[in-house]
Amino acid sequence: MASGADSTRPDSTAVVWFRRDLRVHDQPILRDAAARADRALALFVLDPALLGPSGSRRRTFLYRCLRALDESLGGRLLVVRGDPADVVPRIAAAVKASSVHTAADYNPYGRGRDEAVEKALGDKGVELVRSGSPWLTEPGSISKSDGEPYKVFTPFSREWTKRVADAAPVDTDAETVTWMDPSDKDGGPRAVKIPDDEAVDAELPEAGEQAAHDQWGAFVDEYLEDYDELRNRPDRPATSRMSVHLKYGTVHPRTLLADARGDGKGATSFRNELCFRDFYAHVLWHWPRSARENFDPKFDRMELDTGKQADEKFARWQEGRTGFPAIDAAMRQLRGEAWMHNRMRMAVASFLVKDLHLPWWWGARHFMDLLVDGELSSNQHGWQWAAGTGTDAAPYFRVFNPVTQGERFDPQGDYVRRWVPELADVEGLEGKKVHQPWKLENPPEDYPAPMVDHKAERQEALRRFERL
Repeated sequence: MASGADSTRPDSTAVVWFRRDLRVHDQPILRDAAARADRALALFVLDPALLGPSGSRRRTFLYRCLRALDESLGGRLLVVRGDPADVVPRIAAAVKASSVHTAADYNPYGRGRDEAVEKALGDKGVELVRSGSPWLTEPGSISKSDGEPYKVFTPFSREWTKRVADAAPVDTDAETVTWMDPSDKDGGPRAVKIPDDEAVDAELPEAGEQAAHDQWGAFVDEYLEDYDELRNRPDRPATSRMSVHLKYGTVHPRTLLADARGDGKGATSFRNELCFRDFYAHVLWHWPRSARENFDPKFDRMELDTGKQADEKFARWQEGRTGFPAIDAAMRQLRGEAWMHNRMRMAVASFLVKDLHLPWWWGARHFMDLLVDGELSSNQHGWQWAAGTGTDAAPYFRVFNPVTQGERFDPQGDYVRRWVPELADVEGLEGKKVHQPWKLENPPEDYPAPMVDHKAERQEALRRFERL
């Protein structure tokens, strides 16, 4: 009998429904399943409604995470395909389960899906038990004293800090639950093979729980102490790279928080990033329309460029052919690694919205197409922050200078030289020449001139803002 099993329910079975929590350590659903049943069936549902928009990069990373999870479970992960509202109740019936255990989902689609699954299970007398979530604080659980949700990060962060003060990893592993073999189920949806990797034109990070812990351990040892100082440097491997593992739940933020306690500047800065992740999830919970629309509706009247010329400008931005080396390096990193340094995410977003005058949601969609760590709440609201249209947004008149961003945060030009090979041979004092190649006596012939005059476009962005 699994540890904590309820002796009053002999030979009881539960279903453990994995989703964005592809791990066995620090896993509340395992603890709660073990407390309710003698054995459990591990389940993952390939949901076409989610797989379709995910893109080949995130799908391939998901498949690799599933293989790693299946290995940690001794090959006992049942994978099926279909609408969860249909297949989950049928699986529960096939193994005579009295409960289905999963982590709560707070995204708009996930909320509706889980309500449908809960109703279908309830009609058959099976309980859907939600344990934990992908966040440190469950979206919707933090509000002001008058019950209203926070729209500003700083007061939210003060309350958040109190809430997570005692957060600690849950003590679980693969042996917490006694797993049943999927072949023992009696009927129900048929098992499918975990799909093969798709053709991906990017270097994806290592997938799975062990890879997450290895990456995190290396970051803590080498860079956490100096994180506050170095986190804005795209030329240095000084960020945690944990966003993709948080996205798929191969590690929980509780585990990261446990190692990022203390008053040091590095740990404090890293905790702030975890708080921002929760904040944006709370915003999406309260205002689901903000995933697709301006949080601040006055920006619905902002004059934006459209038409053929706008499409051509957008294509050059996507391709990393703007003529601004730091911007182009970042856009090419996105294509090459399915990831982009956070400082550069802000810079390229500002360039798209305020230098090219294009809709922020064009850029947000492009990011979600290519990012392996694409997280709806963080991506959409990060874009709105840069565009000046969201909660706690940068003022619209804050316009990133694409040249000085490069000179300040890539002072030797190493980031640009790595991702823009046309400029690899450009040398100069402190990298300044590589960030302004048009000033060279003999500019590289295969690298474009700047597509816009930044000073003029900044003034145009401010003119449009003032018209609001």
